[in-house]
Formats: sequence, structure tokens, C-alpha cells
Amino acid sequence: MIEVTGLIKRYGAFTAVRELSFTVRPGEVLGLVGPNGAGKTTTLRCLAGIIPATAGAVRIAGQDLTADPVAAKRALAFFPDEPRLFDYLTVRQHLAFVARIYGVAHHEALAQPLLEELEIADKADQLPGELSRGMKQKLAIACGLLHSPAVMFFDEPLTGLDPLGIRRMKDSILKRARAGATVVLSSHLLHLLEEVCSHVLILKKGEKIADGTLGDVSARFANGEANVSLEEIFIRATGGTES
Repeated sequence: MIEVTGLIKRYGAFTAVRELSFTVRPGEVLGLVGPNGAGKTTTLRCLAGIIPATAGAVRIAGQDLTADPVAAKRALAFFPDEPRLFDYLTVRQHLAFVARIYGVAHHEALAQPLLEELEIADKADQLPGELSRGMKQKLAIACGLLHSPAVMFFDEPLTGLDPLGIRRMKDSILKRARAGATVVLSSHLLHLLEEVCSHVLILKKGEKIADGTLGDVSARFANGEANVSLEEIFIRATGGTES
């Protein structure tokens, strides 16, 4: 579960995120959308403890991120849009390294199914320099999933993936949500968010414009129309076309 109350992030005189509050429960997938510069990545980095919030409270799986950051971070995984990998560790060695950090015993039994699910098992002994952009992204995701996090933050996780890879990643996210994980997913691919997300949070200039189930947010901006797409809802809510 993710509980955010009064989150504020300032950079000097500039407020990137302003008084943001929301909750995401186990099994829910929240789509975080907004125009470029809306504060989506800043919000995710604050929630993951990568950068400190200026004010507000964040609880991850019942743990206060400020009071007990280690316990909170053990319960989460953050997947950035640009994978950060070690040049001289193979795919298999990356997983072994992550397992050691998180204290995952007998990690091989978990690593192999992950590599197969993400279709990189045949790359297990290759270095990052030998992998495509999409394969690097899959490796980063495999590393993040190894300790079975209860909370997952995805910031443009589909970058570099081919259409089949995107579809399989969608299925992987849904699989873990159905198993009880709490997921926040930020992506400019609104049609895919519509397929995956149960809830949506729309930001503009660091402020919450709307949040709730897809049905609730659709009803608010549909003006009585039926079958209004998430893209159209986004445009009506923000007055723009960029996400």
C-alpha cells in the first residue's frame, strides 16, 4: 500500500510538487499522467526515497519513508526510464548482486523464472554492452522484481521495448497486481495505461487535477459522452496534448 499525504517538493523558489495526497491499495495499478514538466518523475523519485521531499509524509507497505527508510525501501522497487547497470557484471551476476543486497536466499530459483518471463534467459552470461536497449530495460526490471517487492514504481518502463515486449511487460505488471502488489505506472503511452490501470492520477504543474478509478475520472470529464478514451480525458483535464 502507498499512502501519500501533503507531499511537497521545492527546488529553491520553484515548487515542483504541491500538496499532493493520494492512496494506492494492494492490487491497484495507478496510472500517473500529466503534461511534460507536471512533476511525475519528481513525484516517483520522492515516493521511492531517491530524492527527499520538502514536506509531507509517505508510507510504503506500512513503513514511514522518513522514519524508517530502510524498511520502506526494502518493500519497494523503482524502475526508471533509463536502466542503470554495471558494465562489468553479466546478466546473471547482476541478479546475484541484487540478491545479496536484499538478502534473497537461494536466488537462483527465483532468477531463472524471471529471466524466462522477460525473455532474456539466453542472455544470462552477456554483459550490458552486448545487450540491446530493450534487453537492458528487461534486465533492470528483473533485478527490481527479484526480491518480490510489495510496491512498484514504473517510470516509462516500456522505453526501448518492441511491441511484443510491451505486451509481455503489461502482462507481467498485471500478474503482480493480481497477486497483491501495489503499482504506480507513469507512461506517455496512454492507450496502454488504459489497458493496465485500475486508477488514474492526473498532474498539472505539480498539482493534482483528478484522481480515482478510471470510471470515476472518465465520468468527471466525459460530459455525458460514452466510451471516452484516456487520451481525450487527459486533454480535457489538462488542456494539452503532451504527456
